[in-house]
Amino acid sequence: MSPTQVFKATEKHVKIIGRTHYYNDVLWLALSGGGVEFSFYGKKAEITLKGDGIVSTRNNLARVGISVNGNRVIDDQIDKPLKSYTVFESDTEQEVTVRITKLSEAAMSTVGIQEIAVNAADGIKPTSDRLHKIEFIGDSITCGYGVDDEYELHSFSTATEDVTKTYAYLSAQQLQADYSMVSYSGYGIITGYTENDQKLTTHLIPDYYEKVGKSEGEFDDTLVPQEIRWDFTKFVPDLIVINLGTNDDSYTKEDIGKQTEYAQKYVEFLKMVRLNNPLSLILCTLGIMGDRLYPFVEQAVKQYTLETGDSNITAMKFDMQLAADGYAADFHPSQATHSKAAGKLTVQIKDLMQW
Repeated sequence: MSPTQVFKATEKHVKIIGRTHYYNDVLWLALSGGGVEFSFYGKKAEITLKGDGIVSTRNNLARVGISVNGNRVIDDQIDKPLKSYTVFESDTEQEVTVRITKLSEAAMSTVGIQEIAVNAADGIKPTSDRLHKIEFIGDSITCGYGVDDEYELHSFSTATEDVTKTYAYLSAQQLQADYSMVSYSGYGIITGYTENDQKLTTHLIPDYYEKVGKSEGEFDDTLVPQEIRWDFTKFVPDLIVINLGTNDDSYTKEDIGKQTEYAQKYVEFLKMVRLNNPLSLILCTLGIMGDRLYPFVEQAVKQYTLETGDSNITAMKFDMQLAADGYAADFHPSQATHSKAAGKLTVQIKDLMQW
């Protein structure tokens, strides 16, 4: 029988998914969809995850999914400093692929992959890269806000977020693409979601786009992800999909001056995205939870091209969600709506990218 071998979640042993940060021998995950994937030939696998200081508050804990050969075997919230899971066990050696995914968003809590122990003679190895790479930049829709709570009058909880049920994750799967997500519920270009006509300037995507993440949780209770600059060479997307404006609309409403300000700031954000991703095609989208600002997304794209001469950019309007497809918490998109949106986005990307 093969001895148990213990591995750290480093690039030598696992495929890194999304923005992560290796710190004090632990691979830390903040953003929705961050994680790892690896394969081995053996009889057993055990994974130990590390919580952050949020576990002591027991409030909006990190939710993690672990799948084996494509089937989710663990779906849990990290409520202890350390949690171990036996994710695979067999009497006979088998070829196994394990994927660990942070299902909940960055803002509330983070989680670390402490170690991976396997009963496998040859240890573990990273799975291979997929054909394409996509970065998604978005808000609660991209995070999968409330998607596991299809009662529209319920409010936010990390327990009901699942990024694997979103239009973004589903599109990446359909396109055989690796992904990276940069998404935060309630965030926008000029303001976060607001109900008092005042800008919420603490919730702006441009402020955190160049960071590993932004969270109340600290990596190993000492390091905040918003203080770590992201290394853009680690993931070079062929395509960047931006879906921002739903929260800005809570402030801009029908005010043409405010809508124009949104478009102007959007242009500045596009310049930041391009600076860090010189070769990616950029696709700007909006519309699932309302399309009032979509003409200003188009305006921003045109203005950006006019100012920079860069035409490697385009826009697409999503169909608005339908009551017939149901709603998730706080009237967010249901699984059915996400599935439809993924279908539309996938067709658009295949056409744009010739994939």
